[in-house]
Amino acid sequence: MPPEGKEPVLRSHTCGQLRQENVGQDVTLVGWIDAVRDHGGLKFVDLRDRYGRIQVQISPESINEESLSTLRFDQVLKVSGSVQARPEGMRNPKLETGDVEVMASSAEIIGECPPLPFSPESGDQVNDELRFRYRFIDMRREEVQRRFRLRSDMQFAMRQYLHGEDFLDLETPMLTKSTPEGARDFLVPSRLNPGEFYALPQSPQIFKQIFMISGFDRYMQVVRCFRDEDLRADRQPEFTQLDLEMACIEESDIIDLVEGLMVHVVKEVLGREIEGSFQRLSYSEAMLSYGSDSPDLRSDLVIREVSDLAEGLEFKVFSGAVEAGGCVRGMRIPGGGQWSRKEIESLEPIVTQQGAGGLAWFKMTDDGPAGPVSRFLGGDAGAELIQRLEMEAGDLACFVADGQTRVVVNSLGQLRKEVAQKLGHLDAEDLKFCWVEEFPLFDEDEESGRPTPCHHPFTCPHPDDLDQLADEPLKVRARAYDLVLNGFEVGGGSIRIHQRELQERVFEAIGISAEEAESKFSFLLEALKYGAPPHGGIALGMDRLAMLLSGLDTIREVIAFPKTQRGTCQLTNAPDPVTGEQLGEVGLQAVIQPESPDEDDS
Repeated sequence: MPPEGKEPVLRSHTCGQLRQENVGQDVTLVGWIDAVRDHGGLKFVDLRDRYGRIQVQISPESINEESLSTLRFDQVLKVSGSVQARPEGMRNPKLETGDVEVMASSAEIIGECPPLPFSPESGDQVNDELRFRYRFIDMRREEVQRRFRLRSDMQFAMRQYLHGEDFLDLETPMLTKSTPEGARDFLVPSRLNPGEFYALPQSPQIFKQIFMISGFDRYMQVVRCFRDEDLRADRQPEFTQLDLEMACIEESDIIDLVEGLMVHVVKEVLGREIEGSFQRLSYSEAMLSYGSDSPDLRSDLVIREVSDLAEGLEFKVFSGAVEAGGCVRGMRIPGGGQWSRKEIESLEPIVTQQGAGGLAWFKMTDDGPAGPVSRFLGGDAGAELIQRLEMEAGDLACFVADGQTRVVVNSLGQLRKEVAQKLGHLDAEDLKFCWVEEFPLFDEDEESGRPTPCHHPFTCPHPDDLDQLADEPLKVRARAYDLVLNGFEVGGGSIRIHQRELQERVFEAIGISAEEAESKFSFLLEALKYGAPPHGGIALGMDRLAMLLSGLDTIREVIAFPKTQRGTCQLTNAPDPVTGEQLGEVGLQAVIQPESPDEDDS
């Protein structure tokens, strides 16, 4: 009830609030009709809001006749009446409000609703295009609201923990300078500066480094970021990250902080305890053992190197791959020896789609190896291979050999994922965090052959590799680390370069001239001259974390208004054309490329 002396509010209680102690009270509720049951003129209505459901009795005396006859699903109903205890035998133990009901003295439809374009009861089975076009209806579902409550709780728990660790919540600009950070920028034309453009930030990277140089040694921000890149199930053009930066630290300081943060978040959001010391893998170890730099450790399947045994096996497919500069690797599948030949051969497309020529295999039986590769396992090399893979009777061993190591890594990495799923290893309730460290500082650009940053150009090189920066840059390791959860990268960070001279050397290694560096990064280079402390940080993907903590496999379900794979919003139909007048104000003109004629028309 409203406090004495104040005007009555539209509602006095929520639909999930009433209990036995409220019996006898007069209340006013507002909610959506969830169900209507007709009992000879008296109607029982289940009224719903995000807090729960309550049963309401509506008599002909409490509402006009036309409204009473047209009560239907998802109309918004305002009800005033008294709370009464439900009779014994009529209580609903499935509802928190199931011991009581409201006897309406007045009821009014305050929000009409035509028949819905889809049944919310069908849930995620409804066509995605339809669900996201009518997202406001989809988000009324209890399951969807539970996901967003989890996301809200996650964000609150993060801020709570970090404020306790003396972090300052600081903001950075949304309209900023276009700088090369790995993906295309979203550009915003400047009306006041014709022909010039802002860029929406791919990350607050440079600004958070400047905070460190400014003396704010612990920075945090929940921030929106933008990247104009091709989309997939776990990517969107705009996304949210928890951005952290710390001064006067090393890698272990960041790792310890984030592990404590994740333990706190999982406990507060899911009510579960997890071990705080996450497994740490080097990049090379992750790629060798799991075929991925984001390994899913819910499965204990491990890939083994067997290239050194290829010559002794006298199997030309294996030895030829090694001679061509590639490798041979294999994976033991416990119990896979029980699979039929047809089941085993059904795995081959998994690796051929990654570029492999095929899948070699053998089973381990009580009488020894059996299958296509078994005839090459008779000697010492074969015995060593069986021992290295720790083969036991009933197991299956699968191998990929190729002249390109990349093909072997990708093939067995994908095979490992598929087999882990087949074996039932990937329980969504199981949370397996790990760290991957010591990434390469650079990749080789396929087109130019030039080094390009694996993360971004502000990542500090490993001090043991600095002498290779100019002549062998692809061998240089980065002081970088990724946080991985259940096969997804959920965070990436690094120790940053805090010396201007080293930053200029890295720019030079990736082909950024002194003139270009001055044009694009003068403000950072200038700041690095004036007493920059050692610093580093990490960005955690809020969308992916919310997805995984919700037990889902797509971030679209934890984003209120997601984009499609073509980058469109199905609710608002953005992007769409603007008027010529609007374009003229910012000095632009739209040029529509003509569609290519169909072959039949040419």
